[in-house]
Amino acid sequence: MLAADPGASIASIAAEAGVDRRTVYRRFASREELLAAIYEARLTAIENAIEDARLREAPVTVALHRYVENVITVNRTWPVDLTRMLTHDTIRQRRDTSVTEVDTFLQRATDEGLLRSDLPQGWASALLPQLMHLVNRQLPELSPGRAADVVVDTLLHGLGAP
Repeated sequence: MLAADPGASIASIAAEAGVDRRTVYRRFASREELLAAIYEARLTAIENAIEDARLREAPVTVALHRYVENVITVNRTWPVDLTRMLTHDTIRQRRDTSVTEVDTFLQRATDEGLLRSDLPQGWASALLPQLMHLVNRQLPELSPGRAADVVVDTLLHGLGAP
């Protein structure tokens, strides 16, 4: 609901969940506390997706596909407004750590010759999340695995070394 309407009320969220709004308030003292819990859950899922992809030790192509497939799944499970998520300092710091981990991985992919080294610094890091967002918006019917195939193929053929 919050993905479709970031201003959704606790009452409407409770009704959609099939519970009384008092039930929601017993668990979350405020709407902000509910949002923080949602952001926390999404971020934990992203951290788990990164860990599962084994970005530091798996072969680059395997890690890239696994990472993309995992993040597509997270994006579909937790489709919340990321800009609002980043207003919480602790969550923003954790997200920055995740971004650094992915940036380091993409540099590894470049160093190993999978991605072109002649593009502006950070270009792959900016493009990859946009491709994942685009596949979710334009091709929601694809399974996460097939959606990852499209993203990885697009990334490598657009940025792949000659």
